[in-house]
Amino acid sequence: MNERDDRRFDGAAEGDAVRFGDRLIGSDGFLTLFSEGMALVEETAAYLDSDGRDAARLLSRVASLTYATESMRLTTRLMQLASWLLLQRSVNEGEMTMQEARREKAKVRLQSLSSATHGPDYEQLPEKLRALIDRSMRLQDRIETLDNIFYGASARETPPVGNPVADHMARLSSVFGAKDEASGD
Repeated sequence: MNERDDRRFDGAAEGDAVRFGDRLIGSDGFLTLFSEGMALVEETAAYLDSDGRDAARLLSRVASLTYATESMRLTTRLMQLASWLLLQRSVNEGEMTMQEARREKAKVRLQSLSSATHGPDYEQLPEKLRALIDRSMRLQDRIETLDNIFYGASARETPPVGNPVADHMARLSSVFGAKDEASGD
């Protein structure tokens, strides 16, 4: 086997790992996502403080309650997404290590930030608010995808204590060992 045979298609040797996430976080794509996310936060705040407030006054009592609920969900979602984006930018700019970001990221909740985007009450909301909610949901999807690339599923799961297979085998051994001793085998 010659030297070319142990090279991958990208030219790196087999032992050289190319981490997609590391490259992505410093890319123009991430910077674009960061800019879009921060712009959406600013646009939403401006809307809710002006035109959105005026539009909410014109809603029925039920729709007004839906407006309050959905605007709160929207701002919560955007603050969580902005926190995630700021953490990643800090890593990218060398202000924080990935380990530090991982610890801080534990405080950021990307999942369970959904909105009820259907139903008669939702349809009564101002079109601009619904558009902001839709855009925030798409941003959340994109960020969750990146989060999986950067941190994987293990960042959201608590690692098991000990070795579950060895623990299970020890329990089986103690049960069957006790039975064997009792039967005289």
